Amino acid sequence: MSRQFQKRTEDFMCEYCGAAVMGSGYTNHCPRCLWSKHVDVNPGDRAQSCGGMMEPSRIESRSGEFTIIHQCRKCGFEKPNRADKDDDLEKYFDHDWSKR
Repeated sequence: MSRQFQKRTEDFMCEYCGAAVMGSGYTNHCPRCLWSKHVDVNPGDRAQSCGGMMEPSRIESRSGEFTIIHQCRKCGFEKPNRADKDDDLEKYFDHDWSKR
């Protein structure tokens, strides 16, 4: 199976917060709440059967760029995703994580 990125321009409704998300071909999470869905084995292939919701479990910063680490609530899989300029990172940092 190829591990190459497959660009898919798909709009979607966020299953966590209900926001309408316009896809760019690289969009893999909601820019409003930062949640994602576990649908890919390799980026864009839609070959993952899990389908669980992926929580933004932490955000890492390297050289001024942010990476969102998503963790699947169904199977526990973790995946890093580059933050986009339209992502509402403030909402993540302002969230009360003690209520998990």
